[in-house]
Amino acid sequence: MADTHDDRPVPTEAGQRAGALSTERFENPGLPPHVPRRADVDPKAADRASLQVVILFSLSALASIAFVVAYYAIDPDLKGYLLGIGEMNLFHLALGVTMGISLLGIGLGTIHWAKTLMPDQEVVEERHPQASEEDDRVAVGQTLSHGWRSSQLNRRTAILGSAGGALGLFALPLVLPVVAGLGPRPRQELYHTNWESGMRLMIDPSGTPIRAADVTQGSVFHVMPDGFVGYEAFEELGAEEAMISKGKDQVILVKLDPSLIKSQKQRDWGYDGIVAYSKVCTHVGCPVALYEQQTHHLLCPCHQSTFDMTDDCKVIFGPAKRPLPQLPITVDDEGYLVAADEFREPVGPSFWERNRPGLLGGGNES
Repeated sequence: MADTHDDRPVPTEAGQRAGALSTERFENPGLPPHVPRRADVDPKAADRASLQVVILFSLSALASIAFVVAYYAIDPDLKGYLLGIGEMNLFHLALGVTMGISLLGIGLGTIHWAKTLMPDQEVVEERHPQASEEDDRVAVGQTLSHGWRSSQLNRRTAILGSAGGALGLFALPLVLPVVAGLGPRPRQELYHTNWESGMRLMIDPSGTPIRAADVTQGSVFHVMPDGFVGYEAFEELGAEEAMISKGKDQVILVKLDPSLIKSQKQRDWGYDGIVAYSKVCTHVGCPVALYEQQTHHLLCPCHQSTFDMTDDCKVIFGPAKRPLPQLPITVDDEGYLVAADEFREPVGPSFWERNRPGLLGGGNES
């Protein structure tokens, strides 16, 4: 049998009484004595502190107004050179500085108010039953009233007004970018691309034209319109215009077995099984560039939207809600693949009023 003997000493009754007495002899040190501040004893110091708080809150309010003015008055593309920093966007600098001053004014004003004018004497309230008596409720009301008076808000209404103005106006830098910073709603920018009838399909980024006879089954090409591809486009169009074209003109070209194509419109707009579709995902605009040859699926790497290339690039999985727009193609006299027309519908993500009659290019709203 296992030995269950416990060698620990058993506390005696005398030891228990001694421990209890030692606990009882421990005195509550209480709170440290309150040291009055200068504003507590000198009315002039209190007035100065009040004026300083008002100035800080007013500075915050002015900075919030300056943020709104800068948002509309400064060109977003304006750049400047700052000593020690270098070239930077002055629009972003103005917004950052004004928002920072606005928040700093509220923070410093609140801290200065609390440290100089609000009560700083520590008070201990003993716990009591939750069901308060009438006298207790009256006492609480008196305490709150005393706190209101001791905070000097009843006499220093300028602090209350300036604090309310600063906090109210500080909401503008937070709300304005959300409301107005999204930019204008897409309109003609997505309804029309740079593709035109007769424009050759050029391999991106080499700028090489594609002869239809050289495209084998399963081939995949990433193409751009002639004149908008390669480094020459950046030199001739400029970096901004070239990047805009890159964002909306990009197309993926695939040759399928014609017997697998389910849509008559897809056959009509293709050439001998060669079909071209916009690479701009109809979810949020990521480039759809992953082609799975066995399943003939196109995958968007951002959010996994999947499109079936044998069925007019309809969505079979993921958050996208619309098929990829097809670019009508044909061949020219030399056998090179060219666009038969521009896109017949807007490229890119879905947006409000996308299907308004009369705005679709190419004379076909299908």
